[in-house]
Amino acid sequence: MRYAIRLAQRAESLGEVPIGALIVKHDKCIAEGWNNSIASHDPTAHAEVVALRHAGKAVENYRLIDATLYVTLEPCVMCMGAISHARIKRLVFGAFDPKRGAVCNALSLTDAPFLNHRVDWTGGVLEMECGDLLRDFFRARR
Repeated sequence: MRYAIRLAQRAESLGEVPIGALIVKHDKCIAEGWNNSIASHDPTAHAEVVALRHAGKAVENYRLIDATLYVTLEPCVMCMGAISHARIKRLVFGAFDPKRGAVCNALSLTDAPFLNHRVDWTGGVLEMECGDLLRDFFRARR
């Protein structure tokens, strides 16, 4: 998660919302990403989606069986859909997102009956550090 935080800081240095993600498979980081929606003019360029795109290319398959995705914020609906379709085995996130989180807050898509893949998850890893990044970022802009 500390590496995901460094990726989030990279996003912030570029003027993006500070969220970072990485994907690990067989104890090796195969992809990383950070929010890039503003610079790329792409509403889907969330850290998780960027990392998923890179991981798919790295393993030459859109299915990322036995992979773990680490991200600094509880994923949104769009990202949880992509995580499920990619068949990510395990999700680890930092800060909880009570308003838009789709793992266990606004929605619980990890066990939604209409999805045919279940994602094991752990939330709250380095929660304060991850949350502080976002709070500080938005406080500076208000």
